[in-house]
Amino acid sequence: MELTPRFTTLGILVAVALVGGFFRGLFFGRGRVAIAPRLPDSTAVVLVRVGRLFTPALLVFALAVPILFYHNRYILDLSIAILTYVMLGWGLNIVVGLAGLLDLGYVAFYAVGAYSYALIATNFGLSFWICLPISGILACFWGVLLGFPVLRLRGDYLAIVTLAFGEIIRLVLINWQSVTGGPNGVPGIPRPSFFGIPFNAEDNGFAATFGLEFSPTHRIVFLFYLILALALLTNWVTLRLRRLPIGRAWEALREDEIACRSLGINTTNVKLTAFAMGAMFGGFAGSFFATRQGFISPESFTFAESALVLAIVVLGGMGSQLGVVIAAVVMLGGFELFREFSLYRMLVFGLAMVAIMVWRPRGLIATRTPSVFLARRKGAEPVLAREGTR
Repeated sequence: MELTPRFTTLGILVAVALVGGFFRGLFFGRGRVAIAPRLPDSTAVVLVRVGRLFTPALLVFALAVPILFYHNRYILDLSIAILTYVMLGWGLNIVVGLAGLLDLGYVAFYAVGAYSYALIATNFGLSFWICLPISGILACFWGVLLGFPVLRLRGDYLAIVTLAFGEIIRLVLINWQSVTGGPNGVPGIPRPSFFGIPFNAEDNGFAATFGLEFSPTHRIVFLFYLILALALLTNWVTLRLRRLPIGRAWEALREDEIACRSLGINTTNVKLTAFAMGAMFGGFAGSFFATRQGFISPESFTFAESALVLAIVVLGGMGSQLGVVIAAVVMLGGFELFREFSLYRMLVFGLAMVAIMVWRPRGLIATRTPSVFLARRKGAEPVLAREGTR
């Protein structure tokens, strides 16, 4: 392998960084760049209205993707991959964004869900709909097992332990060949069916049952709506949990663990529930990944996957559901756009992450909707106001 120096490209990148830093210091100084106050009031009002309609419009577009791109297999596969990472990001957002626990081994739960479905479906012949909750429960169990050893850890120490947990799971999958197949993986994983109706060209298949012409795209469209439903379920459960006492306890733990203990909150149970819920949704995503691919191996569950999901959560904005969606679309879509420039893809990715951390240190969507707030502003009673003036 020969290394080719590219001093011209390096010089251009350094020059761009220097010029950008110079103009930023010249116009904005050393403080943070506040864009909103510089906009006119009318423009700010329009942006607020557009922001309110953005989420429903995004959901409508997601529902229409299989219709708009029915004959484009590439777009459908890319959309399924994006939705898978959106679901993983929402699951990890419970642990990192809401509870404030830095987890670098989230791919372990993803692997547990995938291998649970693959082994149960191939050895016992159970359908996808039965294996799906089983995979989530097993991943939840492993999340609780991870939570017990790290109850007293925080920050970097917690990250190191979770990273080690992810590597332990991967090494077990590689070396336990009698069960997991080792490096060869698990082939021949059953495909999902439409509530018992297979997607094939036979008389009992999906196309013949509903009087349609057989097409392999039927299964792809079904997988798209399946992962979309799983992702929306993850989002709905997360939003509901945020409004419950356990969700408020997660956010309190994220802000100050010592204050939580002083208020009588059982931080042990709070951490365990965060790990368990995040792991369960990771297991659901892993089960879908296994049935979609039809083959899994330990190479699909490396630390790079955990880093990618964590980057989606951090860049989107920790605790922000919509930010995770935007970050997943931007990152995976950006990877595909730069596929032809594979030599520069990671360079551009690194520069983009540095730029986001400089300009938006709290992520693309830094605002968090409070889980508890007053419906209207309460003023002081008139009698109390008069007494206070005496």
